[in-house]
Amino acid sequence: MRRNILRALASRFGDGVIIGSGFGFKHPETFEIGRGVFIGAQTYIQGRFDGHCIIGDHTWIGPNSYFDARDLVIEEYVGWGPGAKVLGSTHSGLPVDIPIIQTDLSIRPVRIKAWADIGVNAVILPGVTVGKASIVGAGAVVTDDVPPFAIVAGVPARFIRWRDGYLQNTGE
Repeated sequence: MRRNILRALASRFGDGVIIGSGFGFKHPETFEIGRGVFIGAQTYIQGRFDGHCIIGDHTWIGPNSYFDARDLVIEEYVGWGPGAKVLGSTHSGLPVDIPIIQTDLSIRPVRIKAWADIGVNAVILPGVTVGKASIVGAGAVVTDDVPPFAIVAGVPARFIRWRDGYLQNTGE
């Protein structure tokens, strides 16, 4: 039933999409979901009326994931670990004489390039691009862009090494 509702409401919805129980969403009319996508149980995708969320073909999203999908692109064949999160917006905090939650919201695009793998409980912060075929370690907090074929981990996430075969894939 969730699948049929999302198919009817999304701007694009590919064949072979599997959606787990307890999936929630806001503003599905801004979603483009590719073919063969798996969305795990208890995942929540929060779109925005003026935003867009693209999930590429054959992406696997683990259970209990959260997406602030106001300006989000996840390309094809991405692995998304259970409990991982995207934050695509932040409050300015100004002026300081009002509650932070009432300050202006700054929306910054998040891009997850093809073949990337995001570890369990990782957090991707606003404005970050995770490069093609890169790996984000479990529990990492990604505050800066991740180069293609890189492995990052930690809080904040730091470069660990290049993936095996990196030089062959880049022609260097």
